Amino acid sequence: MDRFQYVLLMSLCLVGTLPLEFMFRARVWRRPRRLLSALVPTVSVFVVWDLIAIARDHWSFSERLTTGWEILPGFPVDELLFFVAIPIVGLLTFEAVRNTLAGNFWWPWRRSDGTAARTRAGKVPA
Repeated sequence: MDRFQYVLLMSLCLVGTLPLEFMFRARVWRRPRRLLSALVPTVSVFVVWDLIAIARDHWSFSERLTTGWEILPGFPVDELLFFVAIPIVGLLTFEAVRNTLAGNFWWPWRRSDGTAARTRAGKVPA
């Protein structure tokens, strides 16, 4: 199980931030071209950085704690997953915060015009 902890962690990060797409209208997954324009440069730079560091023996990856699947010699799939997952999580969080600050989010007690819906007693939920 140690071999899949990292993959599981990255998967949980993505699943854990998925509600931001809907509740806070992050719209990261709904704009794939924009997502790719953010991912491609980031992933490219860090993959090259890692490959250079691996080639120079600056760092390596534990065989016990990675899946053992490698894209290139010494470069595990786990690391690529990290370079993809973390920017997506960051984008989801950024867009959710930005929409929250702008008042553009969804809650069950908010109307589509952004005003608070009243309960039967005429009170606005806290």
